[in-house]
Amino acid sequence: MIQHKTLIKSFKYAFEGLFHTLKYNQNFRIQIVGALLVIAASIFFKVNPFEMGILGVMILLVMCAEMINTAMEEMVNLITTNHQKEAKIAKDVAAGMVLLTFLGSIIVGVLIFFPHVMKLFK
Repeated sequence: MIQHKTLIKSFKYAFEGLFHTLKYNQNFRIQIVGALLVIAASIFFKVNPFEMGILGVMILLVMCAEMINTAMEEMVNLITTNHQKEAKIAKDVAAGMVLLTFLGSIIVGVLIFFPHVMKLFK
C-alpha cells in the first residue's frame, strides 16, 4: 500500500512541476501555442499517422528540452547568485539544447509539411 501512495505522490510532484513551468515559463507557453498550430496544420493538411507521430515526438522533445533548461537554470540559481563563468556556461548550454531541438523540429516540420503545402499550389 505504501508504494501506491508513493506512486501517487510522484505523479503529484510531476504535475506540480508541469504547472510551475506553465505558470512561470513564457517560452514554454509559446511552445504550447506553436504545438497547437502544428497540430491544427496537421489536421488541415491531413498528414498521415506516421507523420503526425513524428511531429508529436518533435513537439515533446522541444517541450522536454525547455523543462530541462528551466530545471538547470533554477538549480544554477540555487547554487550561486554570483555571475560566474561556469554558471553562465551551464545556462548557455542548456539554452543551446533547446535551440538545437527547436531547429531540428523546424527541419522535420518543413520536410513533412512542404509536400502538403506544394499540393495547394498545384
